[in-house]
Parts: sequence; structure tokens; C-alpha cells
Amino acid sequence: MGQHPLTEVVIREIEGSSQQAQPSRLTREDWLKAARDVLLSKGVEQVKIMTLARAIGGSRSSFYWFFKDRQDLLDELFQHWLSTNTNAIVEQAQRPSASISQAVLQVFECWVDDAVFDARLDFAVREWARRAPEIRAALDKADQERVEALEAMFTSHGFEETEAFVRARTLYFMQIGYYALEVDETIDERLKLVPTYVFNFSGEWPAESDLSRFAKIAMKS
Repeated sequence: MGQHPLTEVVIREIEGSSQQAQPSRLTREDWLKAARDVLLSKGVEQVKIMTLARAIGGSRSSFYWFFKDRQDLLDELFQHWLSTNTNAIVEQAQRPSASISQAVLQVFECWVDDAVFDARLDFAVREWARRAPEIRAALDKADQERVEALEAMFTSHGFEETEAFVRARTLYFMQIGYYALEVDETIDERLKLVPTYVFNFSGEWPAESDLSRFAKIAMKS
């Protein structure tokens, strides 16, 4: 027995409404990746809903399925930076180490592996902070946390408080400046300098076994 024509119309309308209520095949991660890419290439001002939608073939309705508004997306972007870059340095500084030179090399892993520490993202956030006081304040706090973690690393290996603080700052500020100046050198050129860098930061020459392990990590990245 067939359905009444009006019943068929109602069913189609219900099915259509259900389909519209579902998000597109795009995921939250797709939107975040697109936002991150725009942040890196064009700056935070260009992280706009329709700009991102055009870039990934999405729609405003798809965006609002995952985020309340643009600010919600920006908050997620900042938290991503915080949970990756800052946590990476802190975690590497807190890893067990047999010597201070080994500890410094473990922190150096952040600088040779983009999967651990994203230097481009770090500077995109720093540029963002120039225009947003709340981001500036959070960035300053993150920088402090990084330096404190490095200071604790030096202290744990017997350095007195002031020297540990200065060495931590020297290591951290030098590396931030390294990226800011966009120093152009191959990984081979950089690896040749690593032992001397470690010595200058720690006052101790690294063991060959530690250097070998670090080189393998750097070459894979």
C-alpha cells in the first residue's frame, strides 16, 4: 500500500532538515589546521571564517558546528601553541639526565624537530601578541615558564641560583634570536657547532654517545 503524497513530502522535509543539521565532512581539526596555516602565512588578522571556508571548501554552517565564533577558534589556536611549544621545552628540560651537557642536548631536540617545537608558530604568536594585550600577557607568562624550567634544569645539576638563571636565559634567548634572524645553515653545518654550543651553555663538553644520539634525531627530522 503506497504512502499518501503529503506523507512523502513530510518525510522528505524531515530528512532534509536532518541532513542540514549534520556537519560537513570537514572536522574540527581541518578548521584548526586551516587557521594555523593562515596564521603562519598571513597573520592573525586574516584568520577569518569565510577566508578559511574558501580555503578548505567549507561553509559557515560547518564552522559553527565546531566553534561558537571566531574568538573561540582563536582561543583554540592559542591553546594549541601553548600545549605544544611551551610544554615541549618544559618537558625536555625536566627529562632525567646524567649530566648537564646531556640535559642541554635534550633541550636542543626542540630546535631540530618541528614536531616537538614549531618555530614558525612561535613567531606567528609573537607577532599576534603585538596587536593583542591579552596574548602578550600570556606569551610573557609562557616565556617565564620556559626560562624557569631551564633554570631548574641547571640547578638540578649543581649550579647556584644566579648562574642557573643566567645560563637559562642565555640558552633560551639565544635560540629565540636564532629563529628571529632566520639563520640559514644546513643541518650538517649546525651539527658541527653543537658541541661548542653545548660547552658554552653548560661549561661541559658533551659525550660522544650523547652527540651521536642527538645527531640521529636531527637527521631524521
